[in-house]
Amino acid sequence: MLFDHAETSLQPLVGKFALLQRDLDDARRELASQRISQEKSQRSGQRQSRYTFASFVGASPAAVEVKRQARRAAQTASPVLLLGETGTGKELLAHAIHASSARADGPFISLNIAAVPDTLLEAEFFGVAPGAYTGADRKGREGKFRLAHGGTLFLDEIGDMPLGLQSKLLRALQEGEIEPLGSNKLMPFDARVIAATSRDLNKLVREGNFREDLFYRLNVLPIRVPPLRERREDIPALVEVLGEDMALRSGAQPPELSADALSLLSAQVWRGNIRELRNVLEQATMRSDSHRILASQLQAVLRESGVAQVEPVPALATPGEAASAVTATVRPLAEQVAELERQAIEAAMTAARGNKAAAAKMLGISRATLYGRLDDVA
Repeated sequence: MLFDHAETSLQPLVGKFALLQRDLDDARRELASQRISQEKSQRSGQRQSRYTFASFVGASPAAVEVKRQARRAAQTASPVLLLGETGTGKELLAHAIHASSARADGPFISLNIAAVPDTLLEAEFFGVAPGAYTGADRKGREGKFRLAHGGTLFLDEIGDMPLGLQSKLLRALQEGEIEPLGSNKLMPFDARVIAATSRDLNKLVREGNFREDLFYRLNVLPIRVPPLRERREDIPALVEVLGEDMALRSGAQPPELSADALSLLSAQVWRGNIRELRNVLEQATMRSDSHRILASQLQAVLRESGVAQVEPVPALATPGEAASAVTATVRPLAEQVAELERQAIEAAMTAARGNKAAAAKMLGISRATLYGRLDDVA
């Protein structure tokens, strides 16, 4: 019989199902909490977080691990440093950490340092005293630190902060008080700081472009957000969620991708990560006369976008095709598992361009295990 030892042969599937069920239950609780929080913020006019951990889509080992670390960080009051490439979801995680923290009822204030001119950053951070300079508001202006009082302050692209302002930020974090521009009065604040960057802060410190003492102050709870190429198994779920969001915004039907199209997307490098994936989906959807997207349509978009392509991962058969194949030839389970394993290893090695360490990370196994499997299939 195919499942003579079901308790062992089905154990991985049962474990996977239990993990997905737990994530689904967590998502339901978090979405309910988010609805309550949004209703409160609408009544009070207060700025709140827009995302929860349910918004960080993925059940891959890499996605599960980063959510585990972020959930633990949410239970503390220490600064959090989110590290990762652009488009990986660092801001989303910052929102989620706030929404799951004891400060969830407080404001969530964000500031993208790279988007603000250096000359205006100090005013954005610390505020402006009444009549501080010609043209200043006579009532003064509160800075982000004061606006975030009782809540969370998210500093995006912290690696782009000019050196001259870093010392003032360090003092504010150490003393828990700020001095508005043009004022001699110190004002206390109570805000939890979450910082994020796509740059290598260790390198910036070595080069003298980022204060070492500020780095240690922020690097209390570092969380590395993995790039999309390290969690390829999450791409089908991400495509579904992104498609639904695109449909809500446009009022059109969400795109439906063929198995070959999904396989093609799963094989890309995605240097722009989830942001790039969304862009490709939007382009393909806009060009298509139907809501169904084929691999050939995606190939055209990828080619014109200059995205490096690798051979697509073999697509899974449809249920009908699978049934026909089983009827035609039934082989021992061990042979089928070995063949699937060989295909997965070949696809990972192709996607990683022969880099065994990267291929092992994609497959969620150790390098030693991969070496052993390669010897077996050689």
